Parts: sequence; C-alpha cells; structure tokens
Amino acid sequence: MKRAQQLLILVVFGSSALAAACSRGSTSSSSSGDSAPKTAAAPSADNEWTMPNKNPSSTRFSTLNQITADNVKTLTVAWTFSTGVLRGHEGEPLVVGNTMYVHTPFPNMVYALDLTKEGSPIKWKYVPRQEAAVIPVACCDTVNRGVTYADGKIFLNQLDTNTVALDAATGKELWKVKQGDYRQGQTVTSAPMVIKDKVISGISGGEFGVRGFVTANDVNTGKQIWRMYSTGPEAEVGFPGSVETWKGEE
Repeated sequence: MKRAQQLLILVVFGSSALAAACSRGSTSSSSSGDSAPKTAAAPSADNEWTMPNKNPSSTRFSTLNQITADNVKTLTVAWTFSTGVLRGHEGEPLVVGNTMYVHTPFPNMVYALDLTKEGSPIKWKYVPRQEAAVIPVACCDTVNRGVTYADGKIFLNQLDTNTVALDAATGKELWKVKQGDYRQGQTVTSAPMVIKDKVISGISGGEFGVRGFVTANDVNTGKQIWRMYSTGPEAEVGFPGSVETWKGEE
C-alpha cells in the first residue's frame, strides 16, 4: 500500500510537471505488460486514480495522508517523463494497479508507464491518426482534459471528434466512433465519463455556432445509445450533428 500511496502523489501533482518537461524528447515503445484490472476502482479506493477529478462527483480529493503540512517541504522528484508534445497539457494522469496512463494534447497520444520498474519505462504508446486541418478549428489550443479507465479499457476523446476505446493492458484499439465533423466547427477536448455500461462525451465548438450535444456510447462496442442536444428539438433531420447525420459507427 505504501508504494501505491507514493504513486498517487505523482497523479495529484504530475500534470504541471509533465507540462514543464515537454521541451525534452520522448521515447517511442510498443509492448504489452501485465494485465490491468478488469473492473474500475470504487470511488472510495484511494490507491488508484481511474478518472479525471478522482470520481463521478469530481471531488479531486484523496484521503491518503502520507503528505502532510509538516513533510511536504521534503518532497523531491523521483523521475520525469516528457510526452514530446509542445502544446498545453490539461487533465491529470491516471494510476490503475501498477500502471500510469498519460495523455497529450493533439495528436492525442496515450502512454502507459510501468510503475514497477526504475524510471517507469513505457509499456505501450498509442498514436491516433488525425488530419492536421483540425488544429485551427480548436478555439483555445489543442488541449485534452484527460482519459478515463473502466472495465479494462482506456477511453479517449480525440480532437477530431472520434471517441476511442483502448485495451488498458496492451494499448490495442478496440473501437472508434465518430461523434461529429471538425469541418463543421466541431471538436472534442473534454474527457469522457464512464457510467455503468456507457461512455459519455460532449461536443465542443460553441464559438463557431455548433449546436451542442452529449452522446452516450456502449463501452464494449462503441454503439451510440443516445444523444441529447443543448438547444432545439432532439432530432432534426439533416441538421449537422443530428442523430440522423452522425450515428456512431458500429
């Protein structure tokens, strides 16, 4: 438990350290490691951090007590890792079992780091293919608010509106669905949220007059279950971004 508690320190404080380290290069590697747990940690389990903001209530709070007001001044850097991406990093890394999952802004890479080994080397790296034309569509930098772990999978929203499920142990792409079209001004920068058997994502692009919506996809297949709009009727045939126009790929 002591080791797990120490690793959580990196999760809480790691985002700014990662951003500061971006000027150094990254190492590319692809290999499978020990299998990740097949069920998400309970919100009260403080030895893991399986989603942005800690839990569905977004408390961002851990009850671990190794760091106190008295000893915080003695904290030192154990290791550093550069993602190799020189854009804004937002959202915290995850820790599930003995693996840390780190994400980047565009091109929205995901790294799995082995916390059982010296220096926490890369277990696998996922690099999605996206059109560079999506970059200027993002109004406020090409940031990404994080990935989410559940049911042995890592869920990622790409800037080009694709939602992706990866095998948490190997990084293999399990499914990918298109939520919208960046040519219509739509992007996705928010982190996905998993509730039971659904992964929920919201669209971005209000600056370009995009009609906002939230979509729920099946965690195992990616099939669209429902879509809710922030304005107007629930289904307007032919309207960009409507259920009829953008059904999740099966």
